[in-house]
Amino acid sequence: MTQRKTLLWLQAGSCGGCSMAALEQGGAGLFAELQNLRLDLLWHPSVSEATGAEVLKILADIETGAVKLDILCVEGSILRGPHGTGAFNRLSGTTRTLLDLTRALAQHAETCVAVGSCAAFGGIPAGDPDPTDSCGLHYDGAEPGGVLGVAWRSRSGLPVVNVAGCAPHPGWIVETLGALAAGDLKASDLDAFGRPLFFAGHLAHHGCSRNEFYEFKASARVLSERGCLMEHLGCKATQAIGDCNQRAWNGGGSCTHAGFACISCTSPGFEAARETHVTPKIGGIPVGLPLDMPKAWFMTLAALSKSATPARVRQNAEADRILVSPKRQK
Repeated sequence: MTQRKTLLWLQAGSCGGCSMAALEQGGAGLFAELQNLRLDLLWHPSVSEATGAEVLKILADIETGAVKLDILCVEGSILRGPHGTGAFNRLSGTTRTLLDLTRALAQHAETCVAVGSCAAFGGIPAGDPDPTDSCGLHYDGAEPGGVLGVAWRSRSGLPVVNVAGCAPHPGWIVETLGALAAGDLKASDLDAFGRPLFFAGHLAHHGCSRNEFYEFKASARVLSERGCLMEHLGCKATQAIGDCNQRAWNGGGSCTHAGFACISCTSPGFEAARETHVTPKIGGIPVGLPLDMPKAWFMTLAALSKSATPARVRQNAEADRILVSPKRQK
């Protein structure tokens, strides 16, 4: 039987949304999932009963080696300001900064996990202007480095495992922890940004309920309409990694299923977008094209698709409900 392992969860510059996402995992909830994975939660600032001196002792025991730390989870951006001191974000009741604490604990952890795009890349707190000088653990935006440095590797030899998303799917979080608990996550299982391939090997576009409209380039013009959201309403699902439309979120649905455009929240720099629900265009052509598709091919296929759009698809695309049902096959 797999030996029980320990997990510590820190919250830095965070809204707490990633923790909220994790709590939704599974029919029995997060804590039952952790028990099933043989993971002992040493401390989580939002859900653990330990406070004050009890917490400081847990942290001190990890740093002295008295308590083994297998998985360090960090949620939220690391605030380096002002002037590299990290003093904008201190551990409550102490003078110690989260910048210093994160660096110290990461050296003792068997594996380090960035939970959410803030911890992975900087995320929302790193949006311009950024007086807090926020960044991720192993990345500063799309640039390697972050607070741990380019060459950093955990005791297991892995880089920071980036469970990106704003917030990440609860399954992404717990399945990553499960793979680590079982010793079944290798560097080859991560993409170029350290995101686990079991979800990063997909696009948010895969499985989208609006795919028929995408195929025929039958587009919605306002958010209440059923058509594809890419051409006019800023959807980046064809460019965004994640199996978002292949697994239910908290019981059902996804962003595009609910009628909202994908903002590519699993990607570094997503917070820099100046407009949402608007597709940037040059000469009427969307700037963001599907990954791996040359612009000339896309334009040719789009023209062919539009010319072949069934009347049913065209009418339904610009309606808030199905107006025309598929005809029965003769």
